[in-house]
Parts: sequence; C-alpha cells; structure tokens
Amino acid sequence: MTPSKVKVKKKILKHELVPEHKLLSIEEAAEVLRKYNVKPYQLPHISVNDPVARLLNAAPGNIIKITRRSPTAGESVIYRIVVAY
Repeated sequence: MTPSKVKVKKKILKHELVPEHKLLSIEEAAEVLRKYNVKPYQLPHISVNDPVARLLNAAPGNIIKITRRSPTAGESVIYRIVVAY
C-alpha cells in the first residue's frame, strides 16, 4: 500500500461521522462479557471487512468498543464482535 493510501485510510478514523472505535484487549473483552453477563455470540456483529475493523487489524473473535457522541443522547457505548463475513 502506498503512503498516500495509508494517510487516506487513517483519515477515516478522524472523520466527524465515524464514531470512536477501540479494539479491546483479551482482559477488557472478558470484563465486558462478565459485566453484561453475555456470551460473545450475543453481541452485535461487525465484519472483519469493515473499513475501521481492517484499520484496527481486528480478527474474528475480537471485540470492538464503539463510542458514539450525540448532542441529544450524550454518549453511548456499544460492543461488537468481529465476524468473518
């Protein structure tokens, strides 16, 4: 990949309409599953081919924390499991 393509892809994460994404560590993922008393398959899915998931080098089975900000709702957090489709 050329350096200019890398710059463009990194800018995706800075776009105002793209919420903050964070790839959780194994320990953080286990804590989320315990806190909400859910199994990984019960989480909403995000494709391994999603542009942001690809930038984060996410692999199937990883959990991504997505933080959305809104003037009316404040801040909402959702967790998604990376799936291979």
